Amino acid sequence: MKLLSIIVPSYNSQDYLEHCIESLLPGGEDVEILIVNDGSKDRTQEIAEGYQAKYPTIVRAINQVNKGHGGAVNTGIAHATGLYVKVVDSDDWLDKDAYPQVLQTLKNLVSRGEGPDLFVANYIYDKQGKTNKRIIHYRGIIPQDRICTWDDVGKFKKGHYILMHSVIYRTELLRASGMVLPEHTFYVDNLYVYLPLPYVKTLYYMDANLYHYFIGRSDQSVQEKTMIKRIDQQLLVNRTMLNKASLESINTPKLFWYMIHYFEIVTAVTSIMLVLSGTAEHQEKLAQLWRDIERHNPLLYWQLRRGIVGRAFHLPRWFGRPLLIGLYRVAQGLFGFN
Repeated sequence: MKLLSIIVPSYNSQDYLEHCIESLLPGGEDVEILIVNDGSKDRTQEIAEGYQAKYPTIVRAINQVNKGHGGAVNTGIAHATGLYVKVVDSDDWLDKDAYPQVLQTLKNLVSRGEGPDLFVANYIYDKQGKTNKRIIHYRGIIPQDRICTWDDVGKFKKGHYILMHSVIYRTELLRASGMVLPEHTFYVDNLYVYLPLPYVKTLYYMDANLYHYFIGRSDQSVQEKTMIKRIDQQLLVNRTMLNKASLESINTPKLFWYMIHYFEIVTAVTSIMLVLSGTAEHQEKLAQLWRDIERHNPLLYWQLRRGIVGRAFHLPRWFGRPLLIGLYRVAQGLFGFN
């Protein structure tokens, strides 16, 4: 059995897929690289099959009709044979120094019968044109280099939430969680991290800069204009987080509050994109989202109301909306996203 299955969702990725795969191959026989070609119209499948032919025990080329990023991840999980799973987007890559260290650490943990439910490492905002890359780490938040539980975890700082780029999940945990990501939907990486968390009992954090998250392509889903254009998909993700995660069943206080705060961040992004669009239709969708949250989970709603975004949203529109945009611009400058 492989140690790690690496899922590479790929759609029209011919210009950068090879760079991604080359960064994964040093894992050797400890890994399987599942390249899921999601109905590409370029040479993506040809490239994937070329690597499969050259590395038949490591690379598997999986071809499917277009189902979107979530559908590609679902397919990868269904085909995974490794003890652990990591998703690496086709325009991103793993660090040549940190990657072997992470694999060896994970292998050692498994050999001692201490394999965690969730393995966490750092990721890097590799923004095009920027020489100073922002590293998202978890020092002082998750204990380093030892198995821990949620009770051992500290308070997460703004901008340091656990994202898809930082996680390696135990495969059986993902399957036991019953997570099925929506098809033809962007921004499902939030669901990928969020929905399995209540099933995580043990964590391990390694302070290694493993994942390079590339930002800078004009067509990327995280570009502001693109997010506004696809706001209905962001709303779907937001509502899926609301409806699928049973917060009341979580009996670990630190995990309970972490999930509330993570939901707050996603709701803030949705709210700000709806405000930025400036249309009456989107203003109504924003109001409806907050009504849905209040109706579905009043405790969650009132917790969000206490936050900065919740307070700003409920201020008079002439003051609250510009305040939301201003807060977003400050965060944008600090953290370098979009």
